[in-house]
Amino acid sequence: MKVLVPVKRVVDYNIKPRVAADGSGVETQGVKMSMNPFDEIALEEALRLREKNQADEVIAVTIGPQVAQDVLRTAMAMGADRAILIRTDAEIEPRVVANLLKVIVERENPGIVSMGKQAIDDDMNATGQMLAAKLGWPQGTFASQVTVADSKVEVAREVDGGTEVLSLSLPAVITADLRLNEPRYATLPNIMKARKKPLETIEADSLGVDLTSHLKLVSVAEPPERTAGVIVETVEELVEKLKTEAKVI
Repeated sequence: MKVLVPVKRVVDYNIKPRVAADGSGVETQGVKMSMNPFDEIALEEALRLREKNQADEVIAVTIGPQVAQDVLRTAMAMGADRAILIRTDAEIEPRVVANLLKVIVERENPGIVSMGKQAIDDDMNATGQMLAAKLGWPQGTFASQVTVADSKVEVAREVDGGTEVLSLSLPAVITADLRLNEPRYATLPNIMKARKKPLETIEADSLGVDLTSHLKLVSVAEPPERTAGVIVETVEELVEKLKTEAKVI
């Protein structure tokens, strides 16, 4: 069984994002970029399945410009067997991402698509669900535990009432939550080995998918600065300020 792992290149989670001067988005020039943390977790789970002999091959795929291959090299350094770059300079929305991934899934025929539940740049939490719908596959979102047995996979996920366990027939789409696992670090020997692993580049335009975006980003702005708090001496003074200034009671 193959496991396909879509990964996304985002601003590193240790970096404080800055709004671009023209308000068109988040500044990415000269900023450290890395693999989306939720995708790292999804990749780790795929690697663990292979180590349990429940998967034969782990394939990483990303969509973006040529520089996006750095996250694929990271994925292969972590242990992915090979990688696919769907190259495009266009800004693409989750619907288009799902359509592009659908083409790759149909070509590679994986048993599981393991992906992060959301990307930390837009927090949309939409691509996994859209991909499952377009493929007509069962889906297990927000996975905190994954167990593969025979031709089924059990996915434990946290819900408002506690924990829900889904039994899905394979093939299936699984999106990873933070509690699923702790991703491994890429060691220096594996980083060197990753340079020799196959990385295929496919032009997005060649896949027959409409790349036109139907979402328009109007503007991005910094949140307003928080003002300093006020120390009150008595409960009566606190109540009065809540009434007259905060207007919450």
